[in-house]
Amino acid sequence: MSAVLDLPRVLIVDDEVRSQDAIRRTLDEDFTVLTASNADEARSQLERFEVSVILCDQRMPGLTGVVFLKEVRERWPDTVRIVISGYTDSEDIIAGINDAGIYQYILKPWVPDHLLGAVRTAAEAQTLQRDMNRLDVELRTSTPVLRQRAANKLERARRVFDFDRIERASGSPLDGVCEMAARVARYDLSVLVLGESGSGKELLARALHYASPRAGAPFVVENCAAIPDTLLESELFGHKRGSFTGAYEDHPGLFQRAHNGTVFLDEIGETSPAFQVRLLRVLQEGEVRPVGGARAVPVDVRVIAATHRDLEQRVHEGLFREDLYYRIAGVSLTVPPLRERPGDIGPIAQRLVGEVGAELGRPRVALSDEAMACLMSYPWPGNVRELRNEIARAIALSDAEVIEAQAFSTRVLHGQAGRSAALNGQGTPLPASGTLGERLDAMEAMVLRETLLRHRWNKTRAAKELGLSRVGLRGKMQRFGLEG
Repeated sequence: MSAVLDLPRVLIVDDEVRSQDAIRRTLDEDFTVLTASNADEARSQLERFEVSVILCDQRMPGLTGVVFLKEVRERWPDTVRIVISGYTDSEDIIAGINDAGIYQYILKPWVPDHLLGAVRTAAEAQTLQRDMNRLDVELRTSTPVLRQRAANKLERARRVFDFDRIERASGSPLDGVCEMAARVARYDLSVLVLGESGSGKELLARALHYASPRAGAPFVVENCAAIPDTLLESELFGHKRGSFTGAYEDHPGLFQRAHNGTVFLDEIGETSPAFQVRLLRVLQEGEVRPVGGARAVPVDVRVIAATHRDLEQRVHEGLFREDLYYRIAGVSLTVPPLRERPGDIGPIAQRLVGEVGAELGRPRVALSDEAMACLMSYPWPGNVRELRNEIARAIALSDAEVIEAQAFSTRVLHGQAGRSAALNGQGTPLPASGTLGERLDAMEAMVLRETLLRHRWNKTRAAKELGLSRVGLRGKMQRFGLEG
C-alpha cells in the first residue's frame, strides 16, 4: 500500500467517463490517478492532494481546458499542465501554451505509449525541479547521509544540464555561445539570453546555473508573458494573507524560494513599464516586498532573463526601461534559430529520436536517410520544440522501426514547396552575388529538393514531373548532394 502512495499523482479532468477510464488504464501502473469531471471537482482534488501532473480535456462544459489550466498555473504553479484536444488548429490552445504555461498538448486520438511517455517526462521534470528546490536545505544539514544525498542530486543535475549536453554539430554557431556562457557562469553577473521561441534559451540558462557557484541552490522559472502584472508580482515577490481576494495564506514568491540560487525570467520583454519599475527596485535593493506586506525581505539571487524581442529597439520605442535593460544585460547571449545552424539539425534529430523513442517504448527506432534529408530541408520556424513534436508524431504514428519521410506531417513534407523561391533547399537565401552559373545551380538544387519533397522522395514521380530520366535525376541529386 505504501508503494502505491509513493507514486506521483496525476489528475485527469474530463467530463466523459469513458475518456477518464481509458487514460486511467494507461497510467495507473506508474501513477496514482485522480479524476474530476469538471473544474470544481478538480479544484477540490488540487486543494486536498499534491499533484505532479494534470491532464485536462480542452472541450468541457462551463469553460475550456486552457482557461482552467491558466487558473491552475496561478494557484498551483508547481503542477505540470497538459491539455488534450481533438482540434489541432484551435487558437485557444495555441495561445494557452504561453498564457496557461502548458507543458504539452496531446492530440486525439492519443496513442497510449505516447501519452504515458509524455506524462512520465512531465513528472520527472517536476520531481527534478522539486529536488533542486530542496537541495540548499539539505546541504546545510549536519547529517552526513543527507549531505551526501544532496551532493549526489547536484552532481546528477550538473551532468544533465552540462553545456556539452546541448546537442550540436562540430563547428556549430552554438559552440561560441556555450563557450562564452561557460566563462560567464563562474561570475555573479546578470545574463540576458536572446533568441526565438523554442530555440533553447531555457536550456542554456539551466546550464549557466549548474555551472555556477549557485548550483546547489534552486533554479526557478517564470514566464513573464503568461500572467498579468498583479499576479506576476505575487508570483515573483510573494503576498501576505488577505492582501487580495483568494489570498488565504502567506505565499513566498519565487525570489524568496530561489534565495542563493537563480531566477530565470522568460519573455521579460513582454512586461509592462509599471512592473519594470518594481523589478528594477528589487534588483537594485536586493530585497522584495510581498504584495500587501509592510516589511521588505532580503533576497540573494542571480537573474537570467530571456526574450525573443529586440530589447534595444523596445528601449528606443519607450516600451522597455533603459535602466532595467542595463541592469539585466550584464552579458548578452544570442541563441541562433535552427534555420541558421542547419548542421545542428542532424545531431539534434538523432538525439531526439533516441529520447522520444525511449519515452514511447520504442528504443530501437531510427530515421532513414531520406527522412533525415527531409528534416534537414525544412526551415523549422518553431525551432527545436517543433522538431521534437514532429519526431514524436512520426514515431507514434509509424509501426516501422525505421521511420521514413512519409511519416512526417504534410507541413514538413511540403514545407519547402510553399516557401519563397528566394530560398534554397537548405533554408538559406539564394546567393546575392556570384556568376550566373552559380546562381542557376543554386536555383536548380532548390527545385530538385522541393520536387522530391513534394513527391515524398519518390524518384520516379519526381523525374517524370521534371522531364528527366531516373538516371538523369540521380545524377543531378549526386551533383547537388541530395542523396540522403
